[in-house]
This record gives sequence, structure tokens and C-alpha cells, in this order.
Amino acid sequence: MEVDAGTIHSVIGPNGAGKTTLFNAITGVARLSSGTIHLDGSRIDGQPPHVIARQGIARTFQNVRLFGSVSVLDNVLIAEEARPGVVRGLLPTLLCLPSALGAERTAREEALRLLDAVGIAPHAQRLARTLSYGDQRRLEIARALATRPKLLLLDEPAAGMNPQETARLSDFIAELPSKFGV
Repeated sequence: MEVDAGTIHSVIGPNGAGKTTLFNAITGVARLSSGTIHLDGSRIDGQPPHVIARQGIARTFQNVRLFGSVSVLDNVLIAEEARPGVVRGLLPTLLCLPSALGAERTAREEALRLLDAVGIAPHAQRLARTLSYGDQRRLEIARALATRPKLLLLDEPAAGMNPQETARLSDFIAELPSKFGV
């Protein structure tokens, strides 16, 4: 299978067909028994998930996996730390150096922009676990986008959503390549 930049593809099949297993293999959660996985011409299979994420692959999960006890905004800020090239350093942060403060301000602005893009910015200060199920799914997408992925894998993104939420999500997904370059 080959996926070109700026395109949207769907993996379909019945329950148990291996869709989530495919995503787990691509993201390093599951080891391959054969074959290889490449990103931008470089082999990535066999690398740990955090290394693969820093190379530009993000995902959502079939079952929502959020940090429920922290704010919606903080869920996205945490994900931004996995973005390629982000190195803030403990000392500049502890000393509140201007570079660290500027990076934090920029990260907050970007996180709020993403929350606005998925339609949940008004809930930024709420605990993630207090969101409706549909809003939790949107938060998971915002969190994945915060890593600025080259490849975004959405595992059953509309699961549990009503028809209106599903239609809005479909429209949003169709805009991802032009708005976010994934």
C-alpha cells in the first residue's frame, strides 16, 4: 500500500479484519512478522512509537484515549511536545527564560487554533473527561494534529457519533489536506 501526500484514504473491512492492527504496525505499537514500513523513503518499522511519532505519524484510537483529568487545552499542549523539532529544555523552562516563555505562548496559541478548528475551543479549560463523546473524539483529532503529522491515521473516527456529528466530522476530514497538510 502506498499513500501520497495530500490524499485521503480509507481502510475498510469487517470487525476483526486487521484495520487497527495495521495502524498499530504503522505506529510501532505492534511488531511486524513480515514486510516493511517506510515513511518518506526511510524504513520505520521496528522503531518505538515515540520515535515514529517524532518522524511525523500521528493517530487516534478506536476507543478514545485522552488524559481525562487534565484540561482540553493541556491535552493538546502535551501532544505538541511530540512534534518534530520541539526541544524546550528543563532549565530554560524552570528559569522562565524568554525563549521558554515565547515557546509556551506560541504553543498555547497553536493549541487554541486547533481546538477552534475542531469546534471545541469554548471547552478549552474543561477537564477532558467532562466532554461529550463526540467532543472527546474531536479533541483526540486536535491532539493528533498538534504533532503536525505528515501522516494522520484516524481509527474509526466517527464511532459513537450521531449522524449530524458524523457529517460535520466528514466535512472536517475532507478539509484536512488543505488546512493542515496531512
